[in-house]
Amino acid sequence: SEETERPIARIGQDLRLNSRWIDLRIPANQAIMRTQSAICTLFREELLNQGFVEIHTPKLIAGESEGGSDVFRTDYFGQSACLAQSPQLYKQMAIASDLERVFEIGPVFRAEKSNTRRHLCEFVGLDMEMAFNLHYNEVINVLHDVFTNIFDGLETRHANELAAIRAQYPSDRPKWTEKPVIVHWDEANEMLKAAGEEPPGFDDLNTHQERTLGKLVAEQLGTDFYFLDRFPSAVRPFYTMPCPDDSRYSNSYDLFLRGEEICSGAQRVHDPDLLEEVIASKGVPLEPLKHYVDSMRHGMPPHGGGGVGLERVVFLYLGLDNVRKASMFPRDPSRCTP
Repeated sequence: SEETERPIARIGQDLRLNSRWIDLRIPANQAIMRTQSAICTLFREELLNQGFVEIHTPKLIAGESEGGSDVFRTDYFGQSACLAQSPQLYKQMAIASDLERVFEIGPVFRAEKSNTRRHLCEFVGLDMEMAFNLHYNEVINVLHDVFTNIFDGLETRHANELAAIRAQYPSDRPKWTEKPVIVHWDEANEMLKAAGEEPPGFDDLNTHQERTLGKLVAEQLGTDFYFLDRFPSAVRPFYTMPCPDDSRYSNSYDLFLRGEEICSGAQRVHDPDLLEEVIASKGVPLEPLKHYVDSMRHGMPPHGGGGVGLERVVFLYLGLDNVRKASMFPRDPSRCTP
């Protein structure tokens, strides 16, 4: 075959993943795994430098951590349990414990039948939560520092790995700014409308709108990394703080890289009475959340945070075509081996 137009065998992704230990010997794929490790290290370093404490929360829990039906259920000595969709509630209980600034790196499970290029059923979550003093923009500033230090660290400390990856999977270095670029929800709607696109209004962004908005932000504001702030309350979880000036919106934000979401975050409701009201309005059962709500009855500071999908950051930063290339042994609706 060396004398032909196709001297190298083209092997499909499924076959590669079935023999992943061979596939990872390829220099570019090996470098992707080393880049994944580097991102965890840089995430941990920056948060430790900013006074955060690393915590480890349960992955076997009695009820859904974020509501909804997308959970993996299991038997727990005769009782019903499920795998944690997020460490969210425990991060907040850590804040109630006066830890003030916490983070975790650990597995997250989502029973979503999403066979897309960017979804996994099990992924590594990079989570942080912190108390703040005056405004939840303090959390946004910390998240911006974390990500820009990760990006700078990859380009400077791990240039050899990036060169090996980009030789096989060509991509340009993403653009980012020294200060956070924050686009508010209404501004995003206007940008999409001006570009001839249907704006989401009070619905969530679909994939096409996300990517289009990412292109518009890159063209108009000069960055591939930005925050979209003030999401409609209707599309956010029950623990999200409503905006004080208009309860139709919330003090919540997503972080986007190359036009796709890599982190979701918000100010959380820290008043137990308001929290119970929001839980009821969302139709979420209160009883499984009793300990979580009670943790705020003895004093809870205003706080917020975010949850990051590690594999999605790797996949988007490196400009890969599929998130499975960023996972050592990916789990999706059709794959639970090897």
